[in-house]
Amino acid sequence: MTQAQSSEVLIRVQETPNPAAWKFILDRPVLTEGKATYSNIQEAEHNNLARSLFQIPGVKQVHYFQNVITVTHQFDVEPEEIKQQVCSVIQTRMPVHNPNQTIVDEKKLARQNLSPEQQKIEEILDRTIRPGLQGDGGDIEVIKFEDNKVYVMYQGACGTCPSSTTGTLMAIEGILKEEYDPAIEVIPV
Repeated sequence: MTQAQSSEVLIRVQETPNPAAWKFILDRPVLTEGKATYSNIQEAEHNNLARSLFQIPGVKQVHYFQNVITVTHQFDVEPEEIKQQVCSVIQTRMPVHNPNQTIVDEKKLARQNLSPEQQKIEEILDRTIRPGLQGDGGDIEVIKFEDNKVYVMYQGACGTCPSSTTGTLMAIEGILKEEYDPAIEVIPV
């Protein structure tokens, strides 16, 4: 195998339930641990790959998880053009990308300081909801828990997905009502 062949990144592009988001599944890790979501070029300033993806017109969010990059774009851009440009950026930037840049998932560390109630909610979401969302190129973050209300924010492909505000939200609330407290409410922010 020559050097040129070994640096070629194999990319499989997959639709997500969000018509404005695509998953780019690579043959190598994007992050070896944790996940990362960038909502603008300023947040991505220390990540050359994400910063380069934001230079593509219409890109709104970049989400990394394992060997997947989910790119969310504006609804008024040509999807085929976005896919082609994203693949081109991945091919040129992945050979110098460092998948070890996030050594520890900061959110998991932060959970140690949460109340026992919120830790239980996070555990339920980790077990029941997050695998499906992450499989579709997204995720969910608990912003706060107070007065038996869970405030959540969708990430990645889930961030602008039409079903995240209806079906997914109802499923999350239903699971938490069954496994945690029948009076709990889930509120998107």
